[in-house]
Amino acid sequence: MKTKAVLEQADIKLIAAAAEAEALANNWAVTIAIVDDGGHLLHLQRLDGAAALSAHIAPAKANTAAMGRRESKTYEDIINGGRTSFLSAPYVQGMLEGGVPIVKDGQCIGAVGVSGVKSTEDAQIARAGIAAIGL
Repeated sequence: MKTKAVLEQADIKLIAAAAEAEALANNWAVTIAIVDDGGHLLHLQRLDGAAALSAHIAPAKANTAAMGRRESKTYEDIINGGRTSFLSAPYVQGMLEGGVPIVKDGQCIGAVGVSGVKSTEDAQIARAGIAAIGL
């Protein structure tokens, strides 16, 4: 039997703080979502000025990244590449850049999803959060 790392509250707090710091340093009003490896919401923070819709999009991006074990941008690229039938994939809602999986020792242990600015900037914030735990 294999063992697998899991996100603990201390990890979630570090990720959230670093992601928030990255957003604030750039004056970006976003929502930050952190999920476990099953896509279950562990943390949600809507910064001042973030659009209400971002509080729905960020968790969807995180869920997609965790369940698919890859960045949500992958699915956006598939659809933009012409495979529009992928829009019918069950349980996949956040198919926009900004969802980044948290991977330790080759295993997905969760994901961060961000929404509120350009998709590349959303992903930048997510990666900054993940970097705070050394991954």
